[in-house]
Amino acid sequence: MTPWRPAPEIRFKALGLHWRDGKLLAAEVLDDAGRVKGVRPLGGSVEFGETAEAAVIREFREELGITVEVLGPPVMIENIYTHEGQLGHEVLAIFDVSFPAAAFAGETRIAFQEDNGTTCFAEWFALETLDLPDRPRLYPDGLKAHLLKAR
Repeated sequence: MTPWRPAPEIRFKALGLHWRDGKLLAAEVLDDAGRVKGVRPLGGSVEFGETAEAAVIREFREELGITVEVLGPPVMIENIYTHEGQLGHEVLAIFDVSFPAAAFAGETRIAFQEDNGTTCFAEWFALETLDLPDRPRLYPDGLKAHLLKAR
C-alpha cells in the first residue's frame, strides 16, 4: 500500500460536522507507521461541476451509506499544512449536518471504506479532549478554536 500524500495542487473539499451528545464525529488520520496522529470531520473532494453542499451529502452516502441533511451555510477555512514532510493546500467548506434518526444509534466507533478500499474508522470526540498532549489533534488546524468560539 502506498502511503497517502497531499496533492501538489489546491484542493476544494467539503466536510460535515455531526454532533452527538456534545461530541464531534471525526475520522482517524494516520501517520506512515499507522499511528493515529489526529482526527478530521468526514467528507472529501468537491468534483468539477458539483456544489460543496452536494459533495458533502455524496461523501456521507459513499462513506457511511446514509443521506445527511445540511443544516445551514458552510464555514470556509483555508488549510495549508504538512503531512509526512509534504506540503498540502486545501480550501474547505465545512457544514453542520444531521443524520437520519436511527443512524448509528448506540455505536461509538464506525468503520467505513475510502474510495481506494482503505478501511478507516471514525468516532465521536469531545472537543476538550483533542489537541492535548498524548491525544489526537483536530484537523484542519484552527477548526477547534472556531468551534469553541461558536459555542
